[in-house]
Amino acid sequence: MESINVQGSPNFYKCEPGILKELPELIKDEPFKHGTIIHGKDSWAMAESYMPEFPFSIGTISYDGECTHQEVERIKKNVSPITNVLIGVGGGKILDLTKACGESLDLPVILIPTLVSNCAAWTPLSVFYDENGNFIEYTIYKRSTYMVIVDPDMLVHAPVEYLRAGIGDTIAKWYEADVLTRHIKEKPVPLEMALHAAKLCRDILFEKGKAAVHANEKAQCTAAFTRVAETIIMAGGMVGGFGDGYGRISGAHSIHNGLTKVPGAHKFLHGEKVAYGILVQLALEGKTEQIKQLTPFYKSMRLPLSLKDLDADSPEDIETISYYSTRSSESIHLMGIHDHTQVREAILAVENSLA
Repeated sequence: MESINVQGSPNFYKCEPGILKELPELIKDEPFKHGTIIHGKDSWAMAESYMPEFPFSIGTISYDGECTHQEVERIKKNVSPITNVLIGVGGGKILDLTKACGESLDLPVILIPTLVSNCAAWTPLSVFYDENGNFIEYTIYKRSTYMVIVDPDMLVHAPVEYLRAGIGDTIAKWYEADVLTRHIKEKPVPLEMALHAAKLCRDILFEKGKAAVHANEKAQCTAAFTRVAETIIMAGGMVGGFGDGYGRISGAHSIHNGLTKVPGAHKFLHGEKVAYGILVQLALEGKTEQIKQLTPFYKSMRLPLSLKDLDADSPEDIETISYYSTRSSESIHLMGIHDHTQVREAILAVENSLA
């Protein structure tokens, strides 16, 4: 097996209700003189009332809706030259954008997620798209994030569909890591830790996911909601953090990347597309029984069980997904899939099995 680079966690992490009020105390001894907050319109409307008074001057920059290389350059040009810390407030794309700017400007980054939709707050990488939302690439950074602050009191007020998508994205951690590692007889300790985190993600989300969604729908910050939020953000991020290339992505995320090329699927969230990708990956592995086992859970989470659920079910859509999910750069090849016809057949198997 290839060597593993371990980036298990950010420099500092804390999750508890009301923690944002403590942020000034947490950073009081740091040499920060001016911070720039990078946010989106919706994320700032949700987060602004929770934000504390910082012990230094603050500027703000709003992003344009996608994490693109062009947007990184635009943000960088608008960051005040006296800035010595960047603060990302928002969902995964805003957090990825902030990390990219921090890497390029050589500035420490504080991340404050406003959605429980993925592990972007934890992972030292950015996923890049083009201006139309098509997946381009992802970049892993050598430096981990300086600080991650998770406030469940704020997160529970986010739209529930983002939590459902986060659950879909995070259960993929187990299925994608499992297919890449089951053949390794002598697993190194970091990989064992990654697999333990992946299994923890699966088990907690199966057990607590429904209760967390119910709490989110009622905007009640319960123990189940907080547990699921930490599972998605922290445990989900630890899979790749300790497993490196064996714990980040394989088949399900390649199907997601193919779906980004279908216009009808653009309105659906990352985790929803990944969730469908799990089913296709399992079909590629010949694990039809596991697809059946997942079906009740998907129904309870309102996760997509077919391409019709993603407005991507035409023959042309299937060809597009199959082609783009098997490009030479795609992680699906890590599981031994080389031909787009294999993916097309697996997609049709999923569609027919659930018809």
